[in-house]
Amino acid sequence: MKKMDKALEQAEELVAKMTIEEAASQLNYISPAIERLGIPAYNWWNEALHGVARAGTATMFPQAIALASMFDDEQLGEMAETTGIEARAKYNIQSRYGDRDLYKGITMWSPNINIFRDPRWGRGHETYGEDPYLTSRLGTAFVKKMQGDGDYMLAAACAKHFAVHSGPENIRHSFDAKCSAKDMNETYLPAFQALVEDARVEGVMGCYNRINGEPGCASDTLMGKLKEWGFDGYFTSDAWAVRDFYQGHHVVEDKEHAAALALSKGCDTNCGDTYPCLMDAYAKGLVSEEDIRKAAVHLFRTRFRLGLFDENNGFENLGLDDIATPEHRAVSLKCAEKGMVLLKNNGILPLDKSKLKSVAVIGPNADSIDALRGNYYGTSAHFVTFLDGIREELGEDVKIYYSEGCHLHRNRVEHLAQPNDRLAEAMCMIEKADVTILCLGLDANIEGEEGDEGNAFAGGDKLSLELPESQRILLKKALETGKPVVLVLAAGSSLNPHAEKAAAILQAWYPGECGGTALANILFGKVSPSGKLPVTFYQSVDELPEFTNYDMAGRTYRYLSGNVLYPFGYGLTYSTVSLSGAKFTKDHDECTVNVEISNTGKYDTDEVVQAYVKDLESPYEVTNYRLCGFQRVSLKAGETKSVTMSLDKNTFTLINNEGERGPGSGKYRLWAGVSQPDELSCQLSGVPCLQIEINN
Repeated sequence: MKKMDKALEQAEELVAKMTIEEAASQLNYISPAIERLGIPAYNWWNEALHGVARAGTATMFPQAIALASMFDDEQLGEMAETTGIEARAKYNIQSRYGDRDLYKGITMWSPNINIFRDPRWGRGHETYGEDPYLTSRLGTAFVKKMQGDGDYMLAAACAKHFAVHSGPENIRHSFDAKCSAKDMNETYLPAFQALVEDARVEGVMGCYNRINGEPGCASDTLMGKLKEWGFDGYFTSDAWAVRDFYQGHHVVEDKEHAAALALSKGCDTNCGDTYPCLMDAYAKGLVSEEDIRKAAVHLFRTRFRLGLFDENNGFENLGLDDIATPEHRAVSLKCAEKGMVLLKNNGILPLDKSKLKSVAVIGPNADSIDALRGNYYGTSAHFVTFLDGIREELGEDVKIYYSEGCHLHRNRVEHLAQPNDRLAEAMCMIEKADVTILCLGLDANIEGEEGDEGNAFAGGDKLSLELPESQRILLKKALETGKPVVLVLAAGSSLNPHAEKAAAILQAWYPGECGGTALANILFGKVSPSGKLPVTFYQSVDELPEFTNYDMAGRTYRYLSGNVLYPFGYGLTYSTVSLSGAKFTKDHDECTVNVEISNTGKYDTDEVVQAYVKDLESPYEVTNYRLCGFQRVSLKAGETKSVTMSLDKNTFTLINNEGERGPGSGKYRLWAGVSQPDELSCQLSGVPCLQIEINN
């Protein structure tokens, strides 16, 4: 059970003093003041995906997908706690000035723990990738640290979007995701279950689409799962999702019936314009006073748990000097350094600046703030673009040539110019420089949420894994020169740049306010790259199932056959490692794998040791294998460490076709390595995985 159980009693007592009209008024995300009871206005909608978002100045961390590539729940927890501190500080300041507007509350609608099942989904970079276990671990760390463990919550986290939700964006208001019981319980629900049961997440947000015919914000199936897991927080709709009941899904006839359906199924607050009609629905006998008051109690229980009615809640002294501090900025930098993934290196990296006379920094993402931000972002007090970071590192010692090279996705930079109007400038610089840092990729104007400004190609979703044509032309011309090109990709999802001739490829993601510093630190060897891909990088979408197909067959590393450009769990460092002595231990319900890892190279580096499992006989096992443990470790050059990974509690259980979890066959194979155990991963990383046979 949660701490602060007295909050329920306080909420019941307060709601009992309200008229039915007053209680109903509190169920919209814009909750008005009730002055006679001393209740201030409150807005439930705030965002904290990678730092406090949309509310002015705050530390901006790398986008969620970049945080996932750290494979480091402790570091992610530090980011979440830092975000919670800034959220509380901003709430204190804004409340003091009577500002209780949108994005000014302390109920943060993060993290997004949907499974990134298809690389076309524009919002995939908001998630922790394609794996249920990785998502569960990271999401749990986020919630625990953001909420804290004191008498009051630091900030209230929210698990979204419950639950079978990952595009397409442009039909999300009418789409019905068909999902088998096995896929539901094996892939789409485990992270939500972990956040409810293990992290005691305070909020859950429903999704826009239907799931097997039921609207996500009024689903008997999903609400039943929350009850089964012991959820005792508040449930909110996604923005205007209840309106979709009658305008998109046509499961009810009008606004009053939509409000009644959502409320009766357990949706406590409506982000949108539907619940203001609750009293009309009540007058028509569509909703009961009991349901209205029950939802109000849930909402005020959260407000009491946050200490919003206690002036001495322990957080009252947080304020302006706790926002965007140097210490918080250092956390953002560390996350960016840990999250960038080195996909290819022919030996050119790290660059030795003492041997360089000139460097060309080329591309539409070279000096782009959008390339740092992703979506759901705050305003950094100090952005460092890729160009800024390289310029700061090289100083006056090395000549820097800079050209935008091309527009991010249009065929010209200047509206009245001819196509490819920056190409000649860029080629001149590439041919003259000793090495080129080519900064390509996407930003949230291309991949993102339906309705976001700019990403109009497919409602925010991607049509393919190709770079925009303008960038393809620039990349092809640059590689044809034969001069060394280091390709830096700022993107939140799988791309295939067709850059076989590139000397190195670094996936920078959307790396936050210190992205340029992190990039320079890696390029010039101050830090070894150590991120691992939390998603599969595919060769093409042509071999994937239809985007609207929610079956897992043929998707993600667990069920995929072929079509892999770079595998899930893969990422190079500047050093080399060897593994030995893998040992499995079971002590009651606690299972661990221990392995010795040695840094056999000349660079200090972090590595991520990973454990995978496969049931050798059960028909219910995934096609390939499952991630069941991981541990990040720091190694000095020449150092050997013993690493112990605690395995997922579900390692030796499986989901059958009816969606029920049960024991496996008892015969398993475990692998321990710094990648998946597949041939391509081991070939690319150069490190074979160790294998353990288990009869459990």
